Amino acid sequence: MPQLSTQEMGIKAKVASHLLAAAPARAKNRFLQNMARLLMDHRKDILAVNEKDLEEARKLDLDTPRLDRLTLTPAIIQDMHEACLHVASMPDPIGAMDRQWQRPNGILVGKMRIPLGVICMIYEARPNVTVDAAILCLKAGNAVILRGGRAAVNSNRYLASLLQQALTEADLPCDAAQLVMSQDYAIVNELCHMDEYIDVIIPRGGEGLVRSVTEAATMPVLKHYKGVCHAYIDDSADTDMAVNIVFNGKVQRPGVCNALECVLVHRDVAESVLPQIGKKLGDAGVVFHACPKSLPLLGEHAVAMTEDDLGMEFHDLVLAVKVVSNMDEAIDHITKYNSNHTDVIVTSSYQHAQSFIRRTDASMVGVNVSTRFNDGGQLGLGAEIGISTSKLHAYGPMGVEELTTTKFVVLGEGQVRE
Repeated sequence: MPQLSTQEMGIKAKVASHLLAAAPARAKNRFLQNMARLLMDHRKDILAVNEKDLEEARKLDLDTPRLDRLTLTPAIIQDMHEACLHVASMPDPIGAMDRQWQRPNGILVGKMRIPLGVICMIYEARPNVTVDAAILCLKAGNAVILRGGRAAVNSNRYLASLLQQALTEADLPCDAAQLVMSQDYAIVNELCHMDEYIDVIIPRGGEGLVRSVTEAATMPVLKHYKGVCHAYIDDSADTDMAVNIVFNGKVQRPGVCNALECVLVHRDVAESVLPQIGKKLGDAGVVFHACPKSLPLLGEHAVAMTEDDLGMEFHDLVLAVKVVSNMDEAIDHITKYNSNHTDVIVTSSYQHAQSFIRRTDASMVGVNVSTRFNDGGQLGLGAEIGISTSKLHAYGPMGVEELTTTKFVVLGEGQVRE
């Protein structure tokens, strides 16, 4: 794939977006089925190319969480394969009428689903985002310009070549999915000023990347800055359930945005719950940054908390722990320190669960579940292009429907305005 200028890419993407917006559902689904097949046919090559990126990353001494995000495995390739097929099986949103109503003068008013147009995705590390982002954008009738991070350059190029092959085999424009080849960061600034061609920009990565893109962009940005996720263990919580939820939220993949970062524990159950959390998570390598009341209950893996630990996204096996007097204090803490990403309560009280759901402002609020469920695939979206915490125009994981908008359609029989 030759490197085009950002201007050339924008022009080609805009043309492709018009063609894709009018493409029949069967052609888009054929692309997705083609891509699913190509991922399986070329999985050995994908892993070999990814290993080149990992070798370079190890030479640069990348830390464990970043290496984890960079790594493609047979299971991840299988997940991408299944995501393609799942998205293909979903209803095509384009052209669907969300609702219709008739006015007193007889005109029929409706809201029709349409693509956003051209989406630019700027992301770091995770090469699977190349596929996840493209399949969602294309299913929703959008063209996509992909700009991945330097660490995954070989993996991204190979996966992008498969995307374009799958598009060509489905008789769709290959320019509907383009990868920016250059790793010069000046290219990102150019993309952020291409509002003539790009309708929406989605940054996915560290807080520094997201803030720099948001500040530079002249088009709308769908984003989240960081994932400071909380779990509140209520006084009525089942202890075994609470320990398992906290363990899964922190230990399964500590470097991702829906990993648990802070546990708030009701004072009445602290003495029974915290020693078990300290043992199970401590044995898994977790270090606790604990408030004075929780510090003596967590065992040898706990250190004293500092003010900087609150509101911190650790990206590591580190967990802030605080004892609170009641749910009101827990919600006040979450309101002050969360990032509107994911917050959950562990409770046996229906009233407390409902109150927590209504009073907690996050893109996903959960009851008796791990924070790790705030993910497009886990919530039934097939895949996700990212998680928005900005509320406009989406809040939470963004799947196919979140990558569309609506236009008004008005049907009449010759009515004119008086």
